[in-house]
Amino acid sequence: MLAPGQEAHVTSQGPLTTEAGAPVADNQNSETAGVGGPVLVQDQALLEKLAHFNRERIPERIVHARGAGAYGTFTLTRDVSQWTRAKFLSEVGKQTETFLRFSTVAGSLGSADAVRDPRGFALKFYTEEGNYDLVGNNTPVFFIKDAIKFPDFIHTQKRDPYTGSQEADNVWDFWGLSPESTHQVTWLFGDRGIPATLRHMNGYGSHTYQWNNEAGEVFWVKYHFKTDQGIKNLTAGEAAKLAGEDPDSHQRDLREAIERGEFPSWTVQVQIMPAADAANYRFNPFDLTKVWPHEDYPAIEIGKLELNRNPENIFAEVEQSIFSPAHFVPGIGPSPDKMLQGRLFAYGDAHRYRVGINADHLPVNRPHATEARTNSRDGYLYDGRHKGGKNYEPNSFGGPFQTDRPLWVSTPVTGGTGNHEAPSHVEDDDFVQAGDLYRLMSEDEKARLIENLAGNIAGVSRDDIAARAIGNFRRADGDFGKRLEAAVQALRG
Repeated sequence: MLAPGQEAHVTSQGPLTTEAGAPVADNQNSETAGVGGPVLVQDQALLEKLAHFNRERIPERIVHARGAGAYGTFTLTRDVSQWTRAKFLSEVGKQTETFLRFSTVAGSLGSADAVRDPRGFALKFYTEEGNYDLVGNNTPVFFIKDAIKFPDFIHTQKRDPYTGSQEADNVWDFWGLSPESTHQVTWLFGDRGIPATLRHMNGYGSHTYQWNNEAGEVFWVKYHFKTDQGIKNLTAGEAAKLAGEDPDSHQRDLREAIERGEFPSWTVQVQIMPAADAANYRFNPFDLTKVWPHEDYPAIEIGKLELNRNPENIFAEVEQSIFSPAHFVPGIGPSPDKMLQGRLFAYGDAHRYRVGINADHLPVNRPHATEARTNSRDGYLYDGRHKGGKNYEPNSFGGPFQTDRPLWVSTPVTGGTGNHEAPSHVEDDDFVQAGDLYRLMSEDEKARLIENLAGNIAGVSRDDIAARAIGNFRRADGDFGKRLEAAVQALRG
């Protein structure tokens, strides 16, 4: 069956299949336990797709290859025990060591810093209960809402297998056929698409996560890291010049600022939603392509993040650092966000392949205040840390034991298994928030957004791909689409 907007004259190669040749029934929605439930490990098409994607390149990261990092501290400034029992969030004034890795998404290890691309904002908290990893970006939303589409999306951003270059046809063909990307694309081609430095941009947890308190009450949470240095961005022209003159501009700026003692910091905020609100909220609160408006759930300041120490060795500490959203601590857990559910598997799997099965025990990844006590043995990089201890559980030799208390509270599910779309909410729409973002912009910001988008869309080779892309922005806002169409036509002649 042709996707919406595909032309009937395209010759089909037959049904999409798994690597074993079995037909794929649904390549748009991963299989869940009921509508809105968590993703099932029995979804072979999803797991095979993500596992294959993680192994497509070695040894650099498939995405987020170009990165910079620094150590720092998180200081809690507000009592949040009413929402979470996480110990590192238990006492005002408490400090937790951190490591933050920034990155571009699409570029390779040797690419320039000053480019139009989302920035990864991956933060490791070395807590007394183990490491907690918060894996986000410098945007509060993303291009897609289901992890089964992630390999397809990244393939459009990488080099074409025939031409060896990034192709505008691939980028805009996918975005045009994936209208949920309209909100993030509007962010990306706006002023914040090229931050001036890593210090002058916000960070976001992006996904929705679960917090649970000592009483077992559940809350959904979103994280925001607001830069204390102020927002500063580059125009497309400024970025092109800087990328050519100094491809390491962002990495150098971060390192030198810390060396000067000008420690960058971010004010940490959260939005809190009682679990009972989620079912009847006006749109799906677990949809990564949408934000929670602050008038519905105000941002609450809870802490301060400061970066104050540079790594001694980039390869050992930045390139071999690993982050996984599956690294939770008691009081924090996942949500039914389908992108997050896929990343719970994909990130750890990528690091086990790229760095090695014992990557968690490299110094930058090792827990600081507690010892990792597992029954895993041997493998690449194994250092014999367990000595002669038994490698099974239960045992009668004083081995580690289970706590019988889950890190997070279970999420109720109903319904049959299947490749379900997310549950429908009253205001679920791929275009409303993109239009809201456009209307918030000043006239100058709108003009630059139109110019950036038009310059990129004008590079596609087919009129139908350009028209479909423009149509998505027109559905977000009539003025947006009208001005963009005129700008593209002017460039395409």
